[in-house]
Amino acid sequence: MEEGMEATSMISQGKTHSSGYSPVAAVSVVPTRKLFGAVCAVGIGGAFQYGYNLSTINAPTPYIQKFINETWYSRYHTQLDEGLLTLIWSVIVSVFTLGGLIGTVIGGYAASMIGISMCVQPLYLGEIAPRRIRGITTVGINIFLTGGILIGQIVGLREMLGAEKYWPLLLATCAIPALIQLISLPCFPESPRYLLIDKKDEYRCQKALKSFYGSLHYKIEMDDIEKESRALNGEKQKTVVELFFDRMVKWQLICIIVMNIGQQLCGINAIYFYAHYVFKKAGIPEENIPYVTLGTGVCECITALTCGLLIDRAGRRVLIIGGYSLMAFWCIMLTITLTYQEAHSWVPYLSMTGVLAFILSFGLGPGGATNTLTAEFFTQSTRAGAFIVAGSVNWTSFFVVGMVFPFIVNGLNQFCFLFFMAVCLAIAIFIYCVVPETKNKSFLDIKEDFQKLNYGQWYKSPQDLAEAEM
Repeated sequence: MEEGMEATSMISQGKTHSSGYSPVAAVSVVPTRKLFGAVCAVGIGGAFQYGYNLSTINAPTPYIQKFINETWYSRYHTQLDEGLLTLIWSVIVSVFTLGGLIGTVIGGYAASMIGISMCVQPLYLGEIAPRRIRGITTVGINIFLTGGILIGQIVGLREMLGAEKYWPLLLATCAIPALIQLISLPCFPESPRYLLIDKKDEYRCQKALKSFYGSLHYKIEMDDIEKESRALNGEKQKTVVELFFDRMVKWQLICIIVMNIGQQLCGINAIYFYAHYVFKKAGIPEENIPYVTLGTGVCECITALTCGLLIDRAGRRVLIIGGYSLMAFWCIMLTITLTYQEAHSWVPYLSMTGVLAFILSFGLGPGGATNTLTAEFFTQSTRAGAFIVAGSVNWTSFFVVGMVFPFIVNGLNQFCFLFFMAVCLAIAIFIYCVVPETKNKSFLDIKEDFQKLNYGQWYKSPQDLAEAEM
């Protein structure tokens, strides 16, 4: 009770901006356990499971390839060609992305009809989060993703389930996070924005907001949702096709497409491919490399947490542009050190440093903030469709990279990092020139920032028109 009275006192002393947003009030609002629980329930069965799956499929790689060889020989009585084995393995590790693509399309359409809490996780988190911590809430997805990778690496150790006889059981453990989410997620309310703007259910919207923020603090977010609802004026959910013909979201779509392609083409997959080789050349015994690889998982977890702490202070642009710029630098360093890996005994240690630094740079910006921007660039009527586009681009790019990447590495070797360097620089320049800062802005404010790009210098905001009439 005393904490609530103190918070109310702080709110009454804060100055409110013209948008109705009080920075002092925002600082005093402490997220409830319900909001934190919703983030955990969403993250454990989605991003965590995704990262866990990526990690556990790597541990039994030689055992699965051996199983493929033995199965092929038992059926056809010939040895499997190495190139064909690479192709089969590429399909195995990439085919789940097709499921992700189908799920994105189905989930996105379901989001506009039956709600989003079970369908589109970044969308749900972006809509339930208060403005002042919207960044760290959506970055929570990346925190769970990196946590899943780290836990998968630990479970995949030979002392756990990484032995040859346990690899089927190791892959089966991916069902556990999904079961946890199925049990826990129904305990949390639907997105308040969906309830008010799409369903016109003010009572359930207020009930959901009170559940997430408490009865003392929900009014700020309620006012923000009502303002967006009035601005949309009953506008219906737009389909993906309609989005591509809507000039009001032209540059928002371009931005999320470029950023999601960039996440897959930036070279992060190449880093993991070369990590084993780099550690081996550094003199680490083969049997100890899995333990050293845990360092990459720890690096990712640290940077995801750091990104979450910084994103609502430093802003999204600084983290993403800085991350891609650092990644471009480390691509150059890795090309040089991998080329001269045998020249001196200390060069492999520079390669190790480059691998870890690249992962840190990726997690600090591009890996954590991209989902945040996808949630913030759109209003309620276009957000579900935008996530279908972003998810489809991401999964398709992932599938293409997974299929083609092993052959690229075999052909270009370490010089593939020069391509990744060019991609990182191009995306950093694009974001610097095009993407506006979204920190502490409402969805309507962000929409107004983009209208100057969508309509050019002649665009006049409602505020400009009101001032002109006066």
